[in-house]
Amino acid sequence: MERKKGGRKRLGNNKRYHNIMLRFNDMEYDKLKTICKSYHLNIHERGVISPLLRRLVLDRKSEERDRLPNTSDLAHHINRIGSNINQLVKLANLKNQRSPNSGLMDEIRRTNELLSALIEITLEEQMG
Repeated sequence: MERKKGGRKRLGNNKRYHNIMLRFNDMEYDKLKTICKSYHLNIHERGVISPLLRRLVLDRKSEERDRLPNTSDLAHHINRIGSNINQLVKLANLKNQRSPNSGLMDEIRRTNELLSALIEITLEEQMG
C-alpha cells in the first residue's frame, strides 16, 4: 500500500516569488470589509484576503481605456510653452529698460497740452 504525503501541494512553476504589500486607510479598509462580507468571508481569518484580492485583480479583463496617457509628450509641450513665456517676459523687460518712461513722457506731453488749452480759455474769458 502506497503512503500519501500530507501537507501542502507542490506549486512547481506556479510558485509565487513576488511580494506586494498593501496598506489601507480606514475608509478603504471598511470598503474591503464590505467586499469580504459580500463573499461571506471573515477578513480577520488568515489566508482569506490574498486569494480574494488576487481573484479580483487577475480575473478582471483590462481595457485599453484604463491605461494612463503618455505624459512625456504633454510635459514636452508644457516646457515649450514655458520657454515661450520666458522669452516674452525677457523681451518685455528689455524694452522697458530701453525707455522705461516712454508712457510717462506721453502722459506729461498730453497734460501740458491740456493745461495750455485751459490757460488760453481762461485768458479769453478774462479778456472778453
